[in-house]
Amino acid sequence: MIHGYHLIFCTYGFWLPNDPRGAWSDFVGKWELLKFGSASKTLDRKLVLSDEEFRQFALAKKNLHYPAVQFSDHQRKLVALAFQEYLDTNPATVWACSILPDHVHMVIGRHRLKMEQFIRLLKGAATKKLLTEVQHPLQGYRDRKNETPSPWSVGKWIVYLESEEAIDIAIDYVEKNPSKEGLSEQHWPFVRPFEGLNPGAGWVGY
Repeated sequence: MIHGYHLIFCTYGFWLPNDPRGAWSDFVGKWELLKFGSASKTLDRKLVLSDEEFRQFALAKKNLHYPAVQFSDHQRKLVALAFQEYLDTNPATVWACSILPDHVHMVIGRHRLKMEQFIRLLKGAATKKLLTEVQHPLQGYRDRKNETPSPWSVGKWIVYLESEEAIDIAIDYVEKNPSKEGLSEQHWPFVRPFEGLNPGAGWVGY
């Protein structure tokens, strides 16, 4: 039984469809990127790149439509505020959350929404907040619809958590993630402690 989810979603340009670190993409839709390699659909994650792979990766990023997005400290706080405002009116149990310059980790309890929709709504809330506060990292750019491009990538990862142990491991990983990036610990007001599962409760929304 699924009791929770570990969600990972990234900013624009963080993880490319032909990323040498591995990706879950079937195709590369942009010729300027395709020339650096075909889609790398794999479940494996290569964390250390060779010098040549790193060089190709850096060159590919320079061929994006827009600059790869890196949230500043202030922008990350606005993203957190947007998540808080969304969750105030659309409750979910969040057990851990790390908002990093180029991606977000979140562990949540089982929810009525599909996680694809939940992530899309969180991204939308954060984008709206950044635009309202004139802090959108791609504010000066326009897409084909003459609108400000999304600061988020299309892709996401959803890990299904089926036990207390899996939830504990995910929470520990997410809580330690900022320090791996050289950032201080994060304590967001919408995060609550995980107090274990109630195995006899049937369908649980936490």
